[in-house]
Amino acid sequence: MHEPPTRLWHTLPAEVAVRELGSDVRHGLADGEALARLARNGRNIITARKGRPWWILLLQQFNTPLVYLMIIAGGVTIWLGEYTDSGVILGVVIINAIIGFVQERRAVKAIDALARSMHIHATVKRDGQRRRVEAADLVVGDIVVLEPGDKVPADLRLLDGADGRSGERPPMHDLHVDESSLTGESKPVSKHSGPLPATTVLADRLNMAYAGSLVIRGTTEGIVVAIADATEVGRISGMIASAEEIATPLTRKLASFSRTLLWVILAVAVLAFFVGIARGHPPAEMFKAAVAISVGAIPEGLPAAVTIMLAVGVTRMARRNAIIRKLPAVEALGATTVICSDKTGTLTQNQMTVRAAWAAGTEYEFTGAGYDPAGFVRVAGETGTDQPSLATANLALVDLLRCGVLCNDASLVARPGVADRWEIHGDPTEAALVVSARKLTGVELSRDVLAGQLPRVDAIPFESERQYMATLHVHAANGHMDGEVDSAERIIYVKGSVERVLAMCTRQLTAGGVLVAIDKEAVHRATADLACRGMRILAFARGTAPPDVNVLTHPMVESAAGGLTFLGVQGMLDPPRQEAVQAVAVCQRAGVRVKMITGDHAITAATIAQMIGIDGAMPGTKLQVLTGAEMTAISDGELPAHAETTTVFARMTPEQKLRLVKALQTGVAGRGHVVAMTGDGVNDAPALRQADIGVAMGVAGTEVAKDAADMVLADDNFASIKAAVEEGRNVYSNLTKFIVWTLPTNGEALAIIAAIAMGWPLPILPVQALYINMVTAVLLGIPLICEADELNIMDRPPRDPARPLLTFELFMRTGLVSVILCAAAMVLFQWELQRGLGEATGRTAAVSVIVVGEAFYLFSARALLRPAWAVPLFSNMWLWAGIAAMIVVQVAFAQTPLMNRLFHSAPLDAGAWARVVAAGAILLVIVEAEKAFRRSLRKETTPDAA
Repeated sequence: MHEPPTRLWHTLPAEVAVRELGSDVRHGLADGEALARLARNGRNIITARKGRPWWILLLQQFNTPLVYLMIIAGGVTIWLGEYTDSGVILGVVIINAIIGFVQERRAVKAIDALARSMHIHATVKRDGQRRRVEAADLVVGDIVVLEPGDKVPADLRLLDGADGRSGERPPMHDLHVDESSLTGESKPVSKHSGPLPATTVLADRLNMAYAGSLVIRGTTEGIVVAIADATEVGRISGMIASAEEIATPLTRKLASFSRTLLWVILAVAVLAFFVGIARGHPPAEMFKAAVAISVGAIPEGLPAAVTIMLAVGVTRMARRNAIIRKLPAVEALGATTVICSDKTGTLTQNQMTVRAAWAAGTEYEFTGAGYDPAGFVRVAGETGTDQPSLATANLALVDLLRCGVLCNDASLVARPGVADRWEIHGDPTEAALVVSARKLTGVELSRDVLAGQLPRVDAIPFESERQYMATLHVHAANGHMDGEVDSAERIIYVKGSVERVLAMCTRQLTAGGVLVAIDKEAVHRATADLACRGMRILAFARGTAPPDVNVLTHPMVESAAGGLTFLGVQGMLDPPRQEAVQAVAVCQRAGVRVKMITGDHAITAATIAQMIGIDGAMPGTKLQVLTGAEMTAISDGELPAHAETTTVFARMTPEQKLRLVKALQTGVAGRGHVVAMTGDGVNDAPALRQADIGVAMGVAGTEVAKDAADMVLADDNFASIKAAVEEGRNVYSNLTKFIVWTLPTNGEALAIIAAIAMGWPLPILPVQALYINMVTAVLLGIPLICEADELNIMDRPPRDPARPLLTFELFMRTGLVSVILCAAAMVLFQWELQRGLGEATGRTAAVSVIVVGEAFYLFSARALLRPAWAVPLFSNMWLWAGIAAMIVVQVAFAQTPLMNRLFHSAPLDAGAWARVVAAGAILLVIVEAEKAFRRSLRKETTPDAA
């Protein structure tokens, strides 16, 4: 049993929280009290949700109408004594069930992954001593010590040294925590210990540290306020377990189609049985006829074709960095109408890059992207490459970049022989400053060179309370500085927030290196302009210290001789992936809306959305942005309308992401979307599971996100999602072709029904009907699912999720082909009887014309609306191989004694074969004429047209 938190701990002063939890900041809990709380509240382990027994999961794989049809077909063939055929049919059923069972067992691992993420150790205070204990043994009220590299073991209210006992406990020092897996915030969050308003959203609760997050730098202590299921991670676990498993469009449509087909087949078989009895036929013969109708109408090859087709899609997607975990997800991607994408790493490079700088009244832009120093610096608005004269034309710019490198703990490392050959050591923001300095030619600003010219003596690390970092350097004899710095003095470099650095500056450096009074209004205008473009702004300054000083202090920085000299600012952001820009444009052209969901701030998110071109937005245009705080005030009934019109969702919590996905699936006026959701963190897992297609990041993604997802991106790139959508559309297109092609085998069932009505002998026996269905499905149908990708398939709008598997015109075409095959089978059956060759020969001719007719129809089915010759004749060699194999098998069916005995067939002469081939050709001509007629009625191709 775990006690849920009863207070909004972030609203309380630290000492109040400690008092209410009955703890002590100096000594922690007593051992006896900790054991009592452990016994009372349970261990700090997320409760594993009890799943369904394995045998229930296995049986559920058979609980679909299509499988019912297959089982019926298997039972019928057993009754007929065709044990080989029944083995094939039931084997397909069992293989499909095993595949589904294995996939579902893997899908329920998300909760286990959450539990594994809690198996860590923690440093706590117990009885006044520090101890290392398992995180599972933590209890509410424990005082936990956090240091760099620690994973936060429970939800903590952070503490500081302000407990009235100065010096007995170290204060919070420069604590930065990576909460990206929980909140989606792309940068480490600077923490403090002061109370916050009750309305503060999760991502902005800077006085809390949540289970599963990672301490990047700094030290502090915190008191445990929630463990196990009561933590934020535990609540997400509950949301994952409660998230609704959404059937994909394909599974929904196949289930509906199969139910309808099941009842139609049973009704027709029963009707035919009683009609035959009424016409005086023996009941035993009519029972066999009803069985023949059922076998002829059941598309036995459909489940196998669907499985194989999805497997082919999986293979194709894997080549394009999209790893499918659940087969139905292949087709669901093709039906996607909305992609809810994370920002960092998916749409962007996840590499902070300096894009602009402002120094001595001039703005400069930096080309290039990421951590590769390739690029140059130029005056903003100008074209062309870098001129080396910049290094001498603006000495303030040079010192600005020099300050960025020296007041810095990150480094850039080259990796020879590696494609992406640059990597960083340290904070990404600081690494961006090292890279930007390397782009200015005409002066050497590499870290190694500058460290030799200006060796560091001391440093003050960045602290959130003071909002700056400072370093102290020796002015080496070979160094060269501008302005007021004397070679005997120490140099102080400072970087930090614009407000804080500007407050300490009294002057600024001009382009020529002259000191003048600072124009703070100009600085504010420049930084406001950069901030409106979504950039993170850092300001830079320098000062002096006495030559004998070797220890840097805050008073020394804040009261440097004459005040600090302002050097300028640098603006940086995580730039979009170029391939993501192109992929977003393709998706939107295809009618798939792209929405950005991120834990970052609204301005940053909107800026990136404009740069990427989401919803056709160009830089400078206003986007519809909704923040998590604003969503809180919107009811579930109103949310679908807001979700429809909003493009960017910022500062979203896990619950809000889940609400958003549900709202999009509900839609406006009941017209819900097929939603693909991307994510990489624990916070994304509930929404990933709820979405029609959950997409996890393979590189940066947590195991929890991957286990909850349907698809994993091997390269964390939005372009791979676009490729997967394209493959999914092709899979659905080929599946539609297969169904439109395979259903007309019902012509054999129609022929049997017509024979009963006319009092004729059965033109096709049950075993022959089974032969037609299985052999044509394997040899002709399976090659059809290997058709090449459709041209311009991403120029079409997405399918309407409410549209049935077969549109009216495709349904009518299926009926037309069925009638033609039925008529051909009846005519050729009677033709052979009239020639006095007997029923066996007539039935062989009837079977052959259906098989050959299906082969001819195969060419037409490759293009559902366009003419058959619009598809390159030899673009699918598997199809030709299947036709060749079908010819061999069909000739053997008619001409070999073994097949004659097995299937009650008889040899055909050349004239009979000629009539069979002619009937197939006539079928192709009629279908192409029907397609031409429909094209004349509608000039533009529908989304169904392939």
